[in-house]
Amino acid sequence: MKLQGLLETTVVGLGYELVSVELSNRGRMLRIFIDKAAEAAGAVAGGITVDDCARVSNQLARVLEVEDVDYDRLEVSSPGLDRPLKKEADFVRFAGEQVRLSLRVPVGGRRNFIGVMRAVTDGKLELGIEGGTVSLDLANIDKARLVPKVEF
Repeated sequence: MKLQGLLETTVVGLGYELVSVELSNRGRMLRIFIDKAAEAAGAVAGGITVDDCARVSNQLARVLEVEDVDYDRLEVSSPGLDRPLKKEADFVRFAGEQVRLSLRVPVGGRRNFIGVMRAVTDGKLELGIEGGTVSLDLANIDKARLVPKVEF
C-alpha cells in the first residue's frame, strides 16, 4: 500500500482528517498534519490537542512498523490557525471564512488574493474581494490558507 493511502486510512480510522503529509530529510522524517474530521469539527469545540497528536502518533508508529516503512522520525501536528486548504472539500467546509491564496496563472492580472470564500460549485471558488467577487478555478490555486481570526 502506498504511504499516502496507508496514512489516510489510519488517520481517518481514528476519527481525524489527514490535512497534509511532508517528507523531508530525504524521506527520513514524516511530518503529518491532522484536524478534527469535518463532521466532528462542528460538534466539538476547539481544535487538535496534544492528546490527539499523541494518539495518532502512537497508532501510526505501530502501523508503519508492521508495514515495514523505513523512517527515522515521525511528527504529528495540528495544521495551525492558518490551515492550508488543498481539497475541494476543504473549500466547501470553510465557506464563509477569509482566505489568502495564490494562483498558478494570473486572473485579471493578479496572482494573489485575500477574500471571503462564498461558495464552491463545479470546480470554481467564488471569492468575495474588495470591490466585488471573482470566480477562480480550484485547479489554478497554487496555495491557499485560512486567515487566522485572533480576538483579544
